[in-house]
Amino acid sequence: MSATAAVEMPEISETGLTVKEVSQRIESGQSNAVKTSTSRSVKDIVRANVFTLFNGIIFVAMVMVLVTGSWRDAVFGFVIIINTGIGIFTELKAKRTLDKLSILVASDFLVRRDGEDVEVPHNEIVLGDLLWIRSGEQVPADGQIIQTWGLELDESMLTGESRTVRHKVGEQVYSGATAVSGMALVKVNAVGSHSYAATLTAQAKVYKKTVSDLNKGINTILKFMTFLVVPLCILLILSQIHTVGGWDAALSTGEWRQAVVSAVAGVVGMIPEGLVLLTSLNFAVAAMRLARHNTLVQELESVETLARVDALNLDKTGTITDGGIAFNQLIMLGSRWRELPAQPTEGGSFETLTEQAATQALYDCCNEEQPNGTGQAVLAGLKAQGYEPGQVESRVPFSSARKWSAVVKPILPPAGGDSRSESEGGRTEITPSHLAMTAPASGGETWYMGAPEVIISALDGDYSDVLQQVNDYANDGNRVLLVACSTTSLADTDNPQIDPQAKPVALVLCSEKIREDAEQTLAWFREQGVRCRVISGDNPVTVGAIARKVRLTGEHEPRFMDARELPEDVNELARVLENVDVLGRVLPNQKKAIVQALHTQNHVVAMTGDGVNDALAIKEADLGIAMGNAAPATKAVAQVVLVDSKFSHLPDVVARGRQVMANMERVASLFLVKTVYSALISLGVVLTQIPYPYLPRHITYIGALTIGMPAFILALAPNTRRYIPGFLKRVVTFALPGGIATALSVLLTAWFLPGIMGWDVTKNVDLSALRATSAIILFLMGVFVLARVAQPLNSWRGILVAAFAAAGVIGAFIPFNANFFALILPTGTTLVATLIALGGSALIFVICLWLAPLVGKVSGKLLRQHGFNI
Repeated sequence: MSATAAVEMPEISETGLTVKEVSQRIESGQSNAVKTSTSRSVKDIVRANVFTLFNGIIFVAMVMVLVTGSWRDAVFGFVIIINTGIGIFTELKAKRTLDKLSILVASDFLVRRDGEDVEVPHNEIVLGDLLWIRSGEQVPADGQIIQTWGLELDESMLTGESRTVRHKVGEQVYSGATAVSGMALVKVNAVGSHSYAATLTAQAKVYKKTVSDLNKGINTILKFMTFLVVPLCILLILSQIHTVGGWDAALSTGEWRQAVVSAVAGVVGMIPEGLVLLTSLNFAVAAMRLARHNTLVQELESVETLARVDALNLDKTGTITDGGIAFNQLIMLGSRWRELPAQPTEGGSFETLTEQAATQALYDCCNEEQPNGTGQAVLAGLKAQGYEPGQVESRVPFSSARKWSAVVKPILPPAGGDSRSESEGGRTEITPSHLAMTAPASGGETWYMGAPEVIISALDGDYSDVLQQVNDYANDGNRVLLVACSTTSLADTDNPQIDPQAKPVALVLCSEKIREDAEQTLAWFREQGVRCRVISGDNPVTVGAIARKVRLTGEHEPRFMDARELPEDVNELARVLENVDVLGRVLPNQKKAIVQALHTQNHVVAMTGDGVNDALAIKEADLGIAMGNAAPATKAVAQVVLVDSKFSHLPDVVARGRQVMANMERVASLFLVKTVYSALISLGVVLTQIPYPYLPRHITYIGALTIGMPAFILALAPNTRRYIPGFLKRVVTFALPGGIATALSVLLTAWFLPGIMGWDVTKNVDLSALRATSAIILFLMGVFVLARVAQPLNSWRGILVAAFAAAGVIGAFIPFNANFFALILPTGTTLVATLIALGGSALIFVICLWLAPLVGKVSGKLLRQHGFNI
């Protein structure tokens, strides 16, 4: 429990639970503790990295080799164990980083205990607590309202309806709803797993696999390999048994051991074991790197979504602006409000209203229990001018859905006859009490404050001149509010409506502070081809002026629109959005509809925001990004939280996602080449009944130097290439030429070299020479493929390829290493034959690369002619 909250709350008589009662409830399990996490548990991490299909196949293959007694050929199994250990270690480190960071953005709630208001974490709320529900907070536990100060809840997460609901004393509120205005004191009557909050929070925070292009592509590869590996392994064993004279000879001579080892060599090569490992490793490392920049990734797989974003919807307040607002001035509407008549007109003239009365009403409208940012700025400005709270009979708190607030002020009888007094300069000033003498006896007058367009649209009469003034001020970047007054009291505060007979009185001008890094950040997104739109609940002209200042559309003038003119049809909305850069007066359900409309055009949408009115859109977007100072409901549904609320982190967030995707495409290509040539070589061996041309330890050595270790480095290298859909198609297109060239080179060597050299492959010495030559060819082709993947080579990438190529050659000259991995350096005529084979392999590689595009064009044309869309 924290110290007494440093906030000024209403005076109430209830004292709440005692410390002893709280302790008893916690001990009896009556707390709001719910098991939630921003990342997988340790158990899940270990299980996900260890108990995989391919780890199972590798483990069985390793056991089979160990049974034969050839433990050196089982070293591939230990490499898998090491790689899996790296994956577990990295994810655990990422988990610790994310869990620590998530604590920083966790929200506390205000409860009343022992007669004091204290802030406690979500988990420490107990059954029977007196809980304060304040504007912007998500209700953390179910409860019954004890007292209310105009509480309005957005229950869309519970009911699906976007309208706000005003609650009275005695009514039940459910966790998962969000307070959009007002506040209330609630007695908690359901906590933990018994409340709505448990389910909603668990759904928002749970670790889940994001269905994505990358995951779908890799899963397709793995599914294909699942069906290929097992039958091919059986066929390989049968073929290798045949090469040693059949089952009887194999069992009597012990050659079955060599047959098993040869079959395992083919199986090990086909399994892209490091691909899955590197995917999770890449996600985890990206999340840790972002965490160092105060960016919390609540779902690791969402890092990949960052790369695909091509439409970014920005909430103005808190994103482009820093949320800071300053009250500038109150402007009375026209000279008619200043030229006061000697006598009021019939029925109570609004021309008698003074600037002081309008300013006092503005103060009282903003003086809610939990005023929003604009209200706080107005209060601060008016307090500096000496204003204090006035008398208010009732109020309608400001709501983002309604976009206005209202207060009913009592009409005081005149004190001592005529309420007119002489002001400076001899001008007669008529106070509100004079208005009360002539106004209808309705019990009070109602003052409205809110969005000018919304209020004026509800009034009778033509106020186009007022709207013109609003637009003029908004064009200069001001946030403009309207003050209006009605001589009748607000009839229904549960379903409040603006009196059509109310009259506009004054305009309120405020200004926002634009973030220093906003223009530079938006420029980066323009350069990267990401379409940015500003979506705000404010005046579209005002938002458009701010968008102009930050050069949202570069040299072009931003096109703005009032969201009230948007069509409801999603397809029509999508068409309209193509020609709009700024939307103002957007309702929460419209923000969600905008995201849905962009989805119909196959856009990958990111949505930023900090208010509860952004929560629905953030939930709907492919990538939800919440500011660190956002409402709890908003942070709960976002995949990414900018902890320090800095808009300038977004380029790094997107760049990190692009790095993951672009590098994983390189890595996947590298692994898939090995899968292709291993499968083709195995198929060639089965069909022609020849001994397998290399050992498992060969593929372990070559794979480590040309695929495994380089892949780790390439996967974590800088890369800002924009993601292009079609991951699997590009990976396969890249892998096939290299894989086919490698398979042909090794198979041609295995088929023809023994005859040329006069080798008898049934003898171990000659078979070892063939396998050594095949391993050298395999290594050369691996270097070629690595060089192609690592392009461009005129940087550190070229050094990387050269370093691993040199390491492979040097390793062959180290006696222990050469002996362990059965690396035999050719000499004499064998050397000449090997060099010729290497030259032929290089030629085959070039021919395959040259033919690949031609074959692709021809096959693509044929497929399209037959109605296949590729």
